[in-house]
Amino acid sequence: MTTSRKPSNHIVNIDKLPERYPTHAHTEGFWTELGRAVATFGFLEEMLGKAIFALSATREYAQDDLDAAYEKWLPLLVKAVSDPLGSLIEEYGKVARDYTQPLIENFEDLIEELKQAKKLRDVICHGSWRMPDQSGRSLPLFVNRKGEIFETSVDAEFLEQLQRHVAELSCLVVNSVTHNGWQFPGSGGPGNPVWR
Repeated sequence: MTTSRKPSNHIVNIDKLPERYPTHAHTEGFWTELGRAVATFGFLEEMLGKAIFALSATREYAQDDLDAAYEKWLPLLVKAVSDPLGSLIEEYGKVARDYTQPLIENFEDLIEELKQAKKLRDVICHGSWRMPDQSGRSLPLFVNRKGEIFETSVDAEFLEQLQRHVAELSCLVVNSVTHNGWQFPGSGGPGNPVWR
């Protein structure tokens, strides 16, 4: 459809935007809890990377397999510090399942909980936060690669509970290493050092 009328030009008047736009409508408490949740996911990624290192360094290998295992180890460690959360969860699960000693109880449940938490991490890190309702809940605009739309309104309490849950998952990852008497890398805690 064409028209002889030329459309008007419009631009955003940046000088008249509210202070801290587009985050101006949420409370400071909301953003504090969101930041803490995001930071705790970063901590989880670090714990997964260190667990991958510890479990791959302390597992038993047959003498004939040592050279091949050592050759694969450096690329594994590089991935452990550079991969995104989903890949870290997958690699952690693989390394832990290949471990020669018993794991913590309900290990497969931990892997499933980590995967579920990752879905929420994607939402809180990549969602576009819409204006909050009168109760302070915001429905982030987020669609995953499968076309699934996130439909849960989020408030500061939700974020606080998520942060606590991810902190607890991080501790379970640590336990998967310390359970067999190893010191968690970088912790200075009890157990035998993984690397001297």
